[in-house]
Amino acid sequence: MFLSVFEMFKVGIGPSSSHTMGPMVAAARFLDMMRASPFEFHGLRASLHGSLAFTGVGHATDRATILGLGGFVPDTYDDEKAEAFLAELTKTHKMQPEGLPVLHFDPKADMLFDYDHALEGHANGMILMATDAQGDVILRQVFYSIGGGFVVTEEELAQGKDTDEGDPVPFPFKSANEMLAMAKSSGKSIAQMKRANEVARGCPESLSKGTARIWQVMNDCINRGLEREGILPGGLFVRRRAKGIHDSLLAERGMNQSPPHTINDWMSVYAMAVNEENAAGGQVVTAPTNGAAGTLPAVIRYYLDHVPGASESHVEDFLLTAAAIAGLVKFNASISGAEAGCQAEVGSAAAMSAAGLCAVMGGTPEQVENAAEIALEHHLGMTCDPVKGLVQVPCIERNGLAAIKAVSAASLALRGDGQHFVPLDACIETMRQTGADMHEKYKETSLGGLAVNVPNC
Repeated sequence: MFLSVFEMFKVGIGPSSSHTMGPMVAAARFLDMMRASPFEFHGLRASLHGSLAFTGVGHATDRATILGLGGFVPDTYDDEKAEAFLAELTKTHKMQPEGLPVLHFDPKADMLFDYDHALEGHANGMILMATDAQGDVILRQVFYSIGGGFVVTEEELAQGKDTDEGDPVPFPFKSANEMLAMAKSSGKSIAQMKRANEVARGCPESLSKGTARIWQVMNDCINRGLEREGILPGGLFVRRRAKGIHDSLLAERGMNQSPPHTINDWMSVYAMAVNEENAAGGQVVTAPTNGAAGTLPAVIRYYLDHVPGASESHVEDFLLTAAAIAGLVKFNASISGAEAGCQAEVGSAAAMSAAGLCAVMGGTPEQVENAAEIALEHHLGMTCDPVKGLVQVPCIERNGLAAIKAVSAASLALRGDGQHFVPLDACIETMRQTGADMHEKYKETSLGGLAVNVPNC
């Protein structure tokens, strides 16, 4: 089983990896299908199903799909150009993606939110269509956004591509138990094994540059969030709080009057800064998703800014270790809130973060596995119930609390010798079963939980 660190940590835009980035990626793939087709196209249509329909407006799924059909992609997204494109489309109902003719698309008529017909493959389903001069559909493709910005077609899902192992790698662990056995027999750390797998698929230079860019984007996102004020978009009128909290924390420095638990506020404010940026549609890194994007950067920033002896040279090991844990969760369960609730997003992020922190603080592979298990275990059963379908309440604060749990889990693991009662594999399987048993209204549909028990405006 191999998922690259660059698949787990993808640079993109908010507010959602599965509901914003995924549909944009799917639209880009559909354009490629059109370019390779012999047909002459005159128009486009799209329909959103399941969770993409129920929370699509709050997650800007319709906007992302339209921009994707217009040729925009997450990692090079330019907000100013996107706004200009949408304004022109609203007036003309025409777009011309590169390599294709002028195509008709009326956002009001050609973008359908289908609340009645869920698609069988996954809760996040969408259908993209291209039409001829008479308006008849001549090319149609079903896509599933399966979490973390990963997208598969209906056919790829049926063929098992979402669990495809790919070409052989030196350390092909599919479970935490196999990971620990390989670490013991090889004498390597989890990060070293993951690095060997990455190098087998690329080169050391691109790995170092790529991980450095990932952390740079994460850290820049924290810094932007700590500087910005105002009301987040979407209609809930949620205030940005990260700057105010950060300013207060800075003012208290050097006064020797802050209680020890104030360190929790530092962890939380780093995470909240990221998730406020995500809620505003800013540039973030999936970790493993957008909704959980703040937890891991917050723990890295906590490590660098508050742990004596910390070094930025260890960030690559942090990311590689976290990616190894994320791969196990995705391969054996899910990182999709629409599939398994928020335990799959923030719970996975906490496990990844705990493992990464434990590793860079000198933890053995057994202690790293223990840290991940502790963090994930104490998120089991967490529902995904975003108010008004926006990645704001309870998502922003939830990332802060997950960062605190991750640091606590790493610390507890480092106090032990790696032996513990519940294996990480059992915890991941429990998360999968819990997600399967969870009622659909608690899985990113905004039909239950906080989404229906607090005012939406």
